[in-house]
Amino acid sequence: SGVGFATRKMAGVAKPNVTISINGDVITIKSESTFKNTEISFKLGEEFDETTADDRKTKNVITLENGSLKQVQKWECKE
Repeated sequence: SGVGFATRKMAGVAKPNVTISINGDVITIKSESTFKNTEISFKLGEEFDETTADDRKTKNVITLENGSLKQVQKWECKE
């Protein structure tokens, strides 16, 4: 499983347009490219589910640390 060679090559040259918006305490990050569009919405410090670009089902927590967003992502007992 995982991402195939051609898919990795295409994704490597894609230049995504990333938009971050805040509505109350919900942050939404949209990434759009010719290859794939993704969108996640979350509250800082709260766990949420995400299906990644390579179709993994993950549990995530995003925090704000020293002015930067930090994401911890877990799947199949990996971090």
